Amino acid sequence: MTTPRIAFLKGHGTENDFVIVPDPEGRLDLSAAAVARICDRRAGLGGDGLLRVVRAAAHPEAREQAGEAEWFMDYRNGDGSVAEMCGNGVRVFVRYLLHAGLVEAGDVAIATRAGVRRVHLAKSGDVTVSMGRAELPEGGVTVTVDGRSWPARNVNMGNPHAVAFVEDLAHAGHLREAPPFAPATVYPDGVNIEFVVDRGPRHVAMRVHERGSGETRSCGTGACAVAVAAARRDGADPAVTGLPVTYTVDVLGGSLSITELPDGTVEMTGPAVIVAEGTFDPDWLTTALA
Repeated sequence: MTTPRIAFLKGHGTENDFVIVPDPEGRLDLSAAAVARICDRRAGLGGDGLLRVVRAAAHPEAREQAGEAEWFMDYRNGDGSVAEMCGNGVRVFVRYLLHAGLVEAGDVAIATRAGVRRVHLAKSGDVTVSMGRAELPEGGVTVTVDGRSWPARNVNMGNPHAVAFVEDLAHAGHLREAPPFAPATVYPDGVNIEFVVDRGPRHVAMRVHERGSGETRSCGTGACAVAVAAARRDGADPAVTGLPVTYTVDVLGGSLSITELPDGTVEMTGPAVIVAEGTFDPDWLTTALA
C-alpha cells in the first residue's frame, strides 16, 4: 500500500515558523518522532513546531469545545512533544484558515489545549488573539546562565514561563539548551524562559528558549508573559489602575503589541504569513511515519 500524498504549508509569525498540516477529519496519526523529523531543519521541512488543523468535533481533546469553535489547533513542539498553547502559532493557524477559504476576515474562535482563543483578523493583515488571563503563581524562581543568576517571574499563559530581567540580552548565552532553573519542582514539565531588557517606556526586548524547541525567533505566549511581568514590575497592573496597559515587545523576528485589560485579559497583535505550500514526497513520508 502506498502512502497517499499529504498536503503541507509553511508559515511564520514574527519568524516563529511552523509546518501546517491540514487534517480536517483527524485521520492522520503523527507520532512525536514523525513531527520531529518533519520539523528537522536539515532532514525535513524545518520548523519551530507543527500545526495540525483538525475540526474540534473530530479530535478527542477538543470535542467539548466544538460548540464554541469549529477548528482545533493541535500544536506540537519541534521535538514532537505536545504543547498546550502557542501564541504565534494561533495567528499562523488562523491565517491558514483564511488562506484556505475556511473562515472570513473578522472574528474567529479557535480551540486549543489551553481553551478556546478568540482571534480577530484585520484587513491590514495583522491578527489579534485574546490570549486569556495570565496566572502568576507564588514562589521564587531563579535562572542561571554561565555563572550568572537572576530572579524570574513565574507567569502562566496556558503554558509555563519564567521571565528574567537582565542587563544585556547577550547574557542569555547561546540558548541551544534549556538554561537551568531552581527549584526544579516549580516546573516539573519544563518551562519557556524569557530574558528581557528595557528599550524605553512600555517597550522591552526579549530572547527566549522555548521548551521543546530551543531558542526561537519569537514566542507569542512568551511576549505576553513578558508584558505582564513588566507591568507588575512597573506598577502598572490594570486590575489596580483600572486602565489597560500596552507594551511593545521586540523579538528577534520583529515586534508584537501586547495589551492587558483591567479584567486581566491579555491581547496580542502581530503579523502572520503563509510562505509556501506543497505535498510531502510519499516515500519520504512513509519513512518519517515508520
